[in-house]
Amino acid sequence: MEEDVSESVLAEVPVQRALPRRFLTPDTQTAMLFLLPSFLGFMAFMALPILASLALSFTNWQLISTPSFAGLQNYVRLFTVDPAFYTVLRNTLFFAVEYLTLNIIVSLSLAVWISSLKFGKAIFRVIFFLPTFTPTIAASVVWLLIFTPDGLADSLVRTVGLGLPNFLLSTTWAMQAIVLVTLWANVGYNVVMFNAALDLVPKHYLEAATIDGANAWQRFWRVRLPLISPTIFFATVMTAITSLQVFDEIYAMTRGGPGSATATLGFAIYQKGFANFQMGYASALAWVMFIMIMALTILQFRMQRKWVHYDD
Repeated sequence: MEEDVSESVLAEVPVQRALPRRFLTPDTQTAMLFLLPSFLGFMAFMALPILASLALSFTNWQLISTPSFAGLQNYVRLFTVDPAFYTVLRNTLFFAVEYLTLNIIVSLSLAVWISSLKFGKAIFRVIFFLPTFTPTIAASVVWLLIFTPDGLADSLVRTVGLGLPNFLLSTTWAMQAIVLVTLWANVGYNVVMFNAALDLVPKHYLEAATIDGANAWQRFWRVRLPLISPTIFFATVMTAITSLQVFDEIYAMTRGGPGSATATLGFAIYQKGFANFQMGYASALAWVMFIMIMALTILQFRMQRKWVHYDD
């Protein structure tokens, strides 16, 4: 009897089989071999510099001297001692909000217009996307020449007896000029992405809305816009990240001026690190910018549940 019970108990115990040695198969080894250069490149040029910058943010280092541990001194200086930090932070947030809003509105409007065309869609996609291929510094220099007092814009306005302010030397207009140039250089990416999403909206949804009496605006607002909301969300996240990192246009056109009217976090990191050689302080600034980007991205992902509609 006892033998029967023990045999029945053993029969109910699941047999633990050895897991297949997947990582030792020839295909897996070959795949890992091909991934190795990318992994080493990521570690050498991304992961290690990021960790090094975090370590440097707790030091005082003037490049030509030996780094000395400073604890939280750089961060305390940022928030309590350096009055320019809040100016830079305000400029960064102002640029990000204005540029992000204009980019999404303009790119979505252009995408809707292109989608409504009967002919020439591909041509206009190429036209709007071309500026994204232009090197940012080169494009900024061209716009710098356009905005100068004797530049193209001023010359054209003078032909009708009017004049323009010196945009890049005005504390009121300098940031607007930076926003305009950045918008011109980058709006094409979202235009193409939104246009592709609009073209993928099922036609029978629009036909059903038309039969129900919806006009063009209602079809866009209640049908097309919700269906492309995942694309809008992705574009919003990526555009917000790039807007907080703006640097090239400011470096080429204003160098943070006039005064500090266009100085942003990206430019302040360059100025502190490579002009003043305060590498520890610049690293602290970089990590503040990183935390801002992470916080904004997390907030966007939490809020997207309320307005992004995924087609299950």
